[in-house]
Amino acid sequence: MIKKIDARGQACPKPVIMTKKELDNLIEGVITTIVDNEVAKENVSKLASSMGLEFDVEQTKEDEYLINIKKGAISVKEADAPLEVPSKETIAIGSNKMGSGEEELGKILMKSFIFTVKETSPQPANILFYNSGVYLTCEDSPVIDDLKALAENGVEILSCGTCLDYYNLKDKLAVGGISNMYTIYEKMKESNTINIG
Repeated sequence: MIKKIDARGQACPKPVIMTKKELDNLIEGVITTIVDNEVAKENVSKLASSMGLEFDVEQTKEDEYLINIKKGAISVKEADAPLEVPSKETIAIGSNKMGSGEEELGKILMKSFIFTVKETSPQPANILFYNSGVYLTCEDSPVIDDLKALAENGVEILSCGTCLDYYNLKDKLAVGGISNMYTIYEKMKESNTINIG
């Protein structure tokens, strides 16, 4: 079985996520991912390598690469593997953008990060939002659909009540619940916490 994924024109990390989804559904066969830039080629190749799968890369045009990933006996073992242990990770987001450089770039990166969290597994147990991060859980947020999908999957979404009050956003909260600093601290203390902001 050969499955082709056309990821040309897709921004990072979509080529990786598209490939990962197909690999997760494949028991045995070959997946060929078509990409149109070096970064995507490297990222998809790293995915195959990290999963212990054989792969090769063909350059068919100046800006076109085919990554052929073979899945065989290894996948059979994976199919019989025990179910994943529920995540104990917490993601704490303290800003509506990612990093400290250009604001527009930071917002693009944050959108990409939330999308990646939604599309990968295991998903975190909690996502906590504080300071300007609470803008992400309110109406007109560019990531609201992804956060709602995470909440439907059982991820607890909590926003700092003091922060919502400060920014006059409490009436605009669109996903998850309102929390306080004690609960935020307890959630962070009880789990492996990834801080983003």
